Amino acid sequence: MRELSRRALFAGSAVGAAAAVLPTGPAAAAPRRPRPNPDTGCARYRAAYHFTVPDQWKNDPQRPVWIDGEYRYFYLYNPDYFAGGTMAGTAWRLASSTDLVSFTDRGIAVPKDTTPNGDVWSGSAVVDTEGTAGFGKGAVVVLATMSPDDGPTSQAQYLYWSTDGGRTFTHHGTDPVLPNPGVRDFRDPKVIRDEDRGRWAMALAEGTKVGFYHSADLKRWTYAGGFTREGLGVLECPDLFRITAADGTSKWVLGVSANGKAAGLPNTYAYWTGTFDGGAFTPDATEPQWLDHGFDWYGAVTFDRHRADGTVDPGVRHAMGWLNNWDYANVTPTIDSDGFNGTDSIVREIRLKRTTSGTYYLASQPVTTLDDHVSRTVRLGDLTVDGTRVLDYEGTAYELSCEITWDQLTGAGVQLRRSGDGSRHVDAGVYADYAFVNRRGAANPDTSGKWQESHSPFDPSARTVRLRVLVDRTSVEMFVDDGRYTHSTEVFPYLIDTGLALFTVGGRAVFRNTVVREFTL
Repeated sequence: MRELSRRALFAGSAVGAAAAVLPTGPAAAAPRRPRPNPDTGCARYRAAYHFTVPDQWKNDPQRPVWIDGEYRYFYLYNPDYFAGGTMAGTAWRLASSTDLVSFTDRGIAVPKDTTPNGDVWSGSAVVDTEGTAGFGKGAVVVLATMSPDDGPTSQAQYLYWSTDGGRTFTHHGTDPVLPNPGVRDFRDPKVIRDEDRGRWAMALAEGTKVGFYHSADLKRWTYAGGFTREGLGVLECPDLFRITAADGTSKWVLGVSANGKAAGLPNTYAYWTGTFDGGAFTPDATEPQWLDHGFDWYGAVTFDRHRADGTVDPGVRHAMGWLNNWDYANVTPTIDSDGFNGTDSIVREIRLKRTTSGTYYLASQPVTTLDDHVSRTVRLGDLTVDGTRVLDYEGTAYELSCEITWDQLTGAGVQLRRSGDGSRHVDAGVYADYAFVNRRGAANPDTSGKWQESHSPFDPSARTVRLRVLVDRTSVEMFVDDGRYTHSTEVFPYLIDTGLALFTVGGRAVFRNTVVREFTL
């Protein structure tokens, strides 16, 4: 079959919807071509209510900081994405938000290629309230990885500082504040204030180890210990924080972006609860838990939730991830339709909860301020389903919530972005002893066909499940049972596929309090 261009593929035409497949090979993976013009009548795939980069490319989120009553959100941005070649490489771009749903672009904050060290990779920003680094009280200090010569032991940590609230930064010389000790992977510093010991602490990705360091002034760092975990690939973007459960229990959490696919595990955010003494992290269990079981929640960060008066809520954190995967990072219809590649998950609220067996875990829910952006609510009530029931609703971006109950059943769920003839759709729900999202029935970025259905555990003896599913033009995010498990997945349904249906397998179920909500930013 003759390969169609992406522009023709995603135009939303009946021909494209019936016949096209995602392009494969180098042409799909190397966007070295003139920058697209999104004003050509092409169908638009920019997300309706998720954060997207204004143009070009974004990948890893960088942990937001709270300044002057708003969150300042940095992320890796390549302004030369469409040029490719020697122009590759990221800067830090800034956006601000008061509610973590609607963002205002503030442009590039930490530029690339302004020193001999080249572009700027992942790291973290902190507000130096007491001025420990010598740049003044309230200065924003960034620690980020740079790799000057791309050599095997070139990665090191460099410092940038800002006295205008993080809008513009100055480099602190061209020497690293934490040089490479001679290892290949030495990156993604996550810096926190260790209040118990009155100093700064850093978690650093070092291959299959997370190294811990401490500093009094953010400029000189001392190695304190490490945490090693084999079998999850190269660990990236570490995270370290403390959170308190409703029962008063406080836990340290160590998180990493990890690739567990070889072991049948997710390729998202693995975490352990435990204790941290400033140099060693001791996990409660050897095996990690996962903050997302989908295919596309990578480079994730968590950050403090600030109350209206600016104080930090110890029982809730926010979290957000890059809605993409390095296995197919350049495959998306937004490149040609809208001139960009880069979407984030919805910001979540994370809470520490306890199972009946005594295990603590992190539960996720969409940020509550999403409620402030509801523009339409469709209440469908209680619906009895035996087989497939097509609903009287159509849309490309919305939220669906319901509680499914049954006496005897094999599986149940929802068909999202359903085509008129029912041949194309994304399925989300439960089957036997697992919850799932299946994107096989819609265009999606995985041309290998290997990563089409994500799974998380489910106990069928409960005979009930609560689903909350966020659907946008290129994504599906499912929250199961109040966020005990989540699945975030890229999907590229044709824009003419707007239907919604409920389904059961092997029995009858009641979909109680079925509600659809739409959002406007």
